[in-house]
Amino acid sequence: MSYRVSLARTVMFALAYLAAALIGRLAVLDSTSLSMVWPAAGVGVIWFCAQPITPRYWIDVVALVVISYVVNSLTGAPFSTALPASLANAVQTLVFVILIRRWRPSLWGAEGTEPMQSPRDLWILLTATFAATACGGLVGPGGRWLLDGDYTWLYSVAWMARNLLSILIIGLAGLSIGQAVAQYYARHGSLAGWHRHWIAALRTTPWWRIAEYAAIAVCTTSLYLVGFNYANRLPISFALLGLTVWVATRLATPFVMAHSLGVGIIAALFTVQNVGPFAAVENIELRTIMVQAFAALVAVVGLALALGRDERARLIAELAAQQEQASRHAELMTTIVDSMADGLAVIDSEGRVILRNPASAHLLGSRIDPDGRFDDTIADELFHPDGSRYRDEELAYRRALAGEEVRGAEMMIRNPEGPEARCLRITATSLRNPDGTHNAVVLYHDITAERRHRDELTSFAGVVAHDLLNPLASVDGWSNALFEDLREVPAHPAVDRAYADLARLSQASGRMQSLIEDLLTYTTVRNATAAPARVDLAALVDEITSTRADAAIAAGRPDPKFAFDELPPVHADPVLVRQLLDNLIGNAMKYTAAGVTPALTITAAREGDLIRVCIADNGIGIPAGQHDEIFANFHRAHPDSGYHGTGLGLAICKRIVEGHGGTITASDNPGGGSCFTFTLPAEIPAP
Repeated sequence: MSYRVSLARTVMFALAYLAAALIGRLAVLDSTSLSMVWPAAGVGVIWFCAQPITPRYWIDVVALVVISYVVNSLTGAPFSTALPASLANAVQTLVFVILIRRWRPSLWGAEGTEPMQSPRDLWILLTATFAATACGGLVGPGGRWLLDGDYTWLYSVAWMARNLLSILIIGLAGLSIGQAVAQYYARHGSLAGWHRHWIAALRTTPWWRIAEYAAIAVCTTSLYLVGFNYANRLPISFALLGLTVWVATRLATPFVMAHSLGVGIIAALFTVQNVGPFAAVENIELRTIMVQAFAALVAVVGLALALGRDERARLIAELAAQQEQASRHAELMTTIVDSMADGLAVIDSEGRVILRNPASAHLLGSRIDPDGRFDDTIADELFHPDGSRYRDEELAYRRALAGEEVRGAEMMIRNPEGPEARCLRITATSLRNPDGTHNAVVLYHDITAERRHRDELTSFAGVVAHDLLNPLASVDGWSNALFEDLREVPAHPAVDRAYADLARLSQASGRMQSLIEDLLTYTTVRNATAAPARVDLAALVDEITSTRADAAIAAGRPDPKFAFDELPPVHADPVLVRQLLDNLIGNAMKYTAAGVTPALTITAAREGDLIRVCIADNGIGIPAGQHDEIFANFHRAHPDSGYHGTGLGLAICKRIVEGHGGTITASDNPGGGSCFTFTLPAEIPAP
């Protein structure tokens, strides 16, 4: 804000404060200089709340003190009254501004933009008003007592009451008007044409509503005037509070503020003229207190009811908006769930299906009994991929309700009502309800086409690999025959080149044979049905390491070193476990740097129902970022390092481990090399 604008606002508010102070001094009742009303207190609050706090704020404070002192002095107040009163007005206003900016900073006038919109706001402002007038009471009446020794507690209470009422009625009304003006300015960019908008809004208001406003205004004003024309009728005046209740429950909050201001003016005017029920009170201070109490009661009751009504209406509107939004969200979620290709079902703790989408009904059938449960016949149509039936406790939703998280479980279903022989991949999780119970959320993904395609591809690879062995055997045979024939040919450079070409042909044939054998193994592992039995890991590892060591010595390579302690037995397919260990041990020996003696450490430990086996080596290790990729088909971690391989060995190991329900991972060996860890089912103890 520029200096000129700030100064102009200071002058404008100073003039308004001057007028309010003069009006207040016209209501002086006796020689005590106590005014019946002091509207300047409310105007001062509006002034200081509207002005932003800047380095020039002191100008406003000085102006308020000077105006208060001059008005009091010129209207007959002695120095002992004028000076403390002037300082008290400044202290009172500053305390109010400080408190509302601390307690309710979002309100307009407290560096915010919001209007007063709930009873809580009213109580906060009322508390700030009481605290501010109390501080003013200490400075004003207290200062008067220090200067001339004239002090009564009734005078202090009356002084606080009139200022409190002024802030409550005039101050809060001014803050509401200021917020409305600021809101209009922020929306339209200027205040020009505000009357046209007001007239347009008035025209859209139903005529009966306008008539109601006019009738209530005339009726309440007339009744208050009649009530105050009866002297010595105090109960009648307080009975008129029913009119305020009527106004507060029917009309807008700004009209309630105007009504409170009107009632306060009527009470003050009649009492100043010694007319009305309060004129019967002889003590001036007590009379002032009772007038202020009556007007404050009217204002507080009216505003509390009106703001409570506004808050209730606002909360109802917000609730309706939230319900509408929730309804739209629910419709959107329903549309999304119903359009899913995957089946989705929500099953409660008692086995009732409380939600499922059309895809779920299509995959599982629509046989739901009257209690909302799947009928008993569906259990006869659920099978494991190996053809064995699902037991009741193996169902995914029961496992989820038991606290287990099911991911990637496969199930075959033969449903007469649905598609034929479907293969499903199931995910099930537990969902906690607010009452502490749990539901199971089950997702069914149809992998029938994927499984069929994979089976066909695997079968094709197996057939092709098998058929390629015959021509490859012919190539090997003719190569060996050529080797034999070349031995009888005299030495010649061309013969040497033929020997080199045949060597390369034999090496290529050997690599092709290894690839075909790995393809056949991969296909066998993929299609094989595991036949679990007790496998003595210690004996099997000893046999494999001995064979590998003998082969290395026979080939002229360093004698490998193996270290393994007692290894617990597992419950797995003996043939597949042998292949798994042979692949991992063979890889560890092969991927060892030249001139380094292979050293392997094999350990195992039981973890629940599984045996965790770790094979650590001192080889060349695994490149960073490839610890998961090495288990993919045809992936080679060191393609350019001179180590031959097909990239299927670890994929075969993964198939074997996962076929037994275990996991396999690769990591770096802290001492150098790699560490492969896999799990297999532990031995089942004899009954």
